[in-house]
Amino acid sequence: MAGKVILDAGHGGPEPGATFEGRQEKDDTLRLALAVGEILERNGVEVAYTRTEDVYDTPFEKAQIANREGGDFLISFHRNSSPEANEYSGVETLVYDKSGEKLELAENINEELENVGFRNLGVKERPGLVILKRSKMPAVLVEAGFLNTEADNELFDQNFDEISQAIANAVLKTLGQDELQVQERYYRVQTGAFMRKAYAEDLLYQLLGQNYPAYILKDGNFYKVQVGAFRNLDNAVRMEEALRRQGYSTFITT
Repeated sequence: MAGKVILDAGHGGPEPGATFEGRQEKDDTLRLALAVGEILERNGVEVAYTRTEDVYDTPFEKAQIANREGGDFLISFHRNSSPEANEYSGVETLVYDKSGEKLELAENINEELENVGFRNLGVKERPGLVILKRSKMPAVLVEAGFLNTEADNELFDQNFDEISQAIANAVLKTLGQDELQVQERYYRVQTGAFMRKAYAEDLLYQLLGQNYPAYILKDGNFYKVQVGAFRNLDNAVRMEEALRRQGYSTFITT
């Protein structure tokens, strides 16, 4: 089912958003918005943007732009930040309240990004955020990892295509189009499979502590601990070799 989506790249111009070692949130959000928009357009979804260049509008002005364009959803892209570097890790999606299609979209985005390798921090209500409050369509704000966490930046950079594809897939699923026109094969490195979730979590925290982009997938009765989601098999092989040098028992799956 075709639809229309408004994509907002957070911050811009003289307002960089979060910064870390020369990296600026406004650059990551614009890159992500444009990449997701390109995938959606290839799949028949009409896309409009609040910005396509390094310019700044207030959140209220961005909501007004979205309202003038009209659409099924407004998605605002951001990168999170914490008081101390490498303090937190993961993706969360913010909504005005937990109801309706916006909640469905938020949950789909988090689920897809968790499959790529982000820790899923859940959906949070933020009724005070202007862009969520003033938009006349279902709106979500995606915090795509922490800008001042090195593991999240590594995942953002190395798996950028997969992240863009995952967000687009979540949008298409919410719009009622279950599959992308071009299916992608992702290679993942599995480090363990357990019937008890606590054992999987122990391994997960060990891997995250070593800055590996690890996550847990529930498959039937098993909790599988996997690392990365790579489009290129060579990248998966390099990750597997690195893990084996650390003493992990691994194999590559898709």
